[in-house]
Amino acid sequence: MNIKTTYYGFPKIGPNRELKRALEAYWKGSITRKELFTEAETVAFDRMKAGLDAGMDVIPSNDFSLYDFMLDTSTMFGVIPKRFAGIDDTLDRYFAMARGSDTAIACEMTKWFDTNYHYIVPELSGTFKLDKNRPLYSFKFAKKQLGIVTRPVLVGPFTFVSLSKFEQIDTQGDNKPVKVWESDRFADIVYSLAGEYNRLLKELEAEGVQCVQFEEPSFVMDLTETDVSVILQAYKKMTANLSTLRVAVNTCYESISHYRDLVFGLPVAAIGLDFVSNEENLKYIEEFGFPANKKLIAGVVSGRDPWKTDIAKTVDLAKFLAGCVGESNLVMTNAGPLFHLPYTLKAERGHLDDNVMELLSFARERLEELKLIQEVLSGNKSVPHSQVDDIRKSFANQDVQKRVADIDESKISRHHPFSERYKKQCELLKLPMFPTTTIGSFPQTAEVRKIRAAYKSGKISFCEYDLFIKNSIDEVVKLQEDLDIDVLVHGEFERTDMVEYFGEKMIGFAFTKNGWVQSYGSRCVRPPIIYGDVSRPEPMTVDYTVYAQSLTGRPVKGMLTGPITIVNWSFYRRDITKKEVVYQVAMALKDEVRDLEQAGISIIQIDEPAFREGLPLKKSKQEQYINYAVNSFKLTNMDVAISTQVHTHMCYSEFNELIQAIYAMDSDVISMEASRSRGEVMGAFEHFDYDHGIGLGVYDIHSPRIPTVDEMIDVVRRAVRVIDVSLFWINPDCGLKTRGYEETIAALRNMVQAAYEMRKTTAS
Repeated sequence: MNIKTTYYGFPKIGPNRELKRALEAYWKGSITRKELFTEAETVAFDRMKAGLDAGMDVIPSNDFSLYDFMLDTSTMFGVIPKRFAGIDDTLDRYFAMARGSDTAIACEMTKWFDTNYHYIVPELSGTFKLDKNRPLYSFKFAKKQLGIVTRPVLVGPFTFVSLSKFEQIDTQGDNKPVKVWESDRFADIVYSLAGEYNRLLKELEAEGVQCVQFEEPSFVMDLTETDVSVILQAYKKMTANLSTLRVAVNTCYESISHYRDLVFGLPVAAIGLDFVSNEENLKYIEEFGFPANKKLIAGVVSGRDPWKTDIAKTVDLAKFLAGCVGESNLVMTNAGPLFHLPYTLKAERGHLDDNVMELLSFARERLEELKLIQEVLSGNKSVPHSQVDDIRKSFANQDVQKRVADIDESKISRHHPFSERYKKQCELLKLPMFPTTTIGSFPQTAEVRKIRAAYKSGKISFCEYDLFIKNSIDEVVKLQEDLDIDVLVHGEFERTDMVEYFGEKMIGFAFTKNGWVQSYGSRCVRPPIIYGDVSRPEPMTVDYTVYAQSLTGRPVKGMLTGPITIVNWSFYRRDITKKEVVYQVAMALKDEVRDLEQAGISIIQIDEPAFREGLPLKKSKQEQYINYAVNSFKLTNMDVAISTQVHTHMCYSEFNELIQAIYAMDSDVISMEASRSRGEVMGAFEHFDYDHGIGLGVYDIHSPRIPTVDEMIDVVRRAVRVIDVSLFWINPDCGLKTRGYEETIAALRNMVQAAYEMRKTTAS
């Protein structure tokens, strides 16, 4: 068999986070714009060369970005919110939209489908104008630098508009962001953008581009018949009057909706389908066939999880697909963009356990797997022997498995209703109205990172490290007292990452040396790898939390990361159900909550910022996830005393459709992001009587901009229209780890002042 290969979405940050370092150096003013662009071009060049070196038949272009591909699309078509119109320089405006400026709040940022990537939400006015043909530039770059004809890749019009918002005036007279997909203007806006895409395609055709690939993951959502009609009409308009240029549409993360209508009806030359996330696309092909006049771009290796591909099984899949669509009409690729994976496994040799290494495959290795599958199909190589099953068995822990099997889900609940708990907690804590707190972490300075690295590398002793951490806690506790914050935190100076820290202290987790994945912009994370059964051998957070509490008469929160977030932000095993993995982590955290409470900690925060992102994209599959996600949180704290106050935190997600699930978690206080969306999250509470404690983030910590007191008060006043003031807390929208101390202190001072002002006006 002679089946072609391609790939898309290769990691954008570079093998050693070169782009991250260049961006942050540019923002600090330590490198020039020219130096930034030079580094970016080097990373872009290396990404394409990686595909060539791996023997891929079709190399993509335009899937690189300085910050975010959705933001690239916005600026390419003139989607610039009015508050940034005064910034003439295009690069300054681009970064201002992503990060904010002294005069303008950054554009909203939220999760990309059910992944941990964050995109910049476009703010539409309804009109588009092609300002710069970015795919054309990228195509020319590849042709000049590598002498190759690439396939430009860009976000499709339906996905772009469906993930966008526009502002409309609500009944209170406020500007309120609304999802374009939910508006009666949706179709017209999609058609308008399709016209500009047509112009873009004609320019590419004139340059000699042979094929363009549009990423349309929104095609896997629950589409209506109207949506399907909009898609078909938009693509008809977009592809009109093209003579030689072919258009491909790629979907991922789930099975395509309305298979027959879209796969057979779209006026395109190729359709990309995901055959890894589930078997539904395969069943569609078996039942309905595949159009003879289109190519099938088959996602046969995972772009989302790092587990080694079962080569024998995938070869059989490819043979079956070739029999259905024809060998010449089949192209193999990754199912989901590869930027969800670290760059290469080669950097982990000598660092990760050999058995764990045998289970893994990162982005570079995915290309090698595609090439291997191609060579097996052509008869040039045989299927290699796999040790995966034997290695998996060696990681089993019968005690952990039994503990999870014995959970009675009908009894997972606090022992007292919220009204009784909150009354007791208020009597104990004696907090003022509109109590203030932070989410957990304080700025991680270069010195903090240096000392932590020195300890991990053995350059300093534990005693030296411990003394430094405690001195840092001393300083941050005093700082919070000086600012007059009501509920304190210990600053989390011992933690590199809110998931990594806990994984390092539990059995069943592995950690990479260089396994960085882009979360947004220059922000990168190293997801832990859950390879075996999970347990907690000893307390993880008690010592430093108790130490911080010993320094002050104000309550100090115990800070934990919740089970669903730990799993969603890790590469979790797929040989057992996700529910089992989540419950294993929940039981380990349950032990930690018990130890914190027994040590005298009266407030325990169990963060679940990733609760929403694990929600299945199809509504028919969501109930099961919601049930075990809620139960896993409740498992961690179901046995605490009535007077122990349990907090949680969520950020950068769409909460409206999950408000009942959030309520069912039954936390005493929840803190939520509300700054970038300018209070949009309040829409979730307008028609739901949320009678638990809540703190809406009054300012955006992902921007260096320092908000004014009045801006914060505006968020609070908007919230207390629908939330009982006696239940309302005031806090930032996320942890402060990535910020500097100067801006942090200024913003927190304004936050406390906002609380003072609200207490005065409410009391009067």
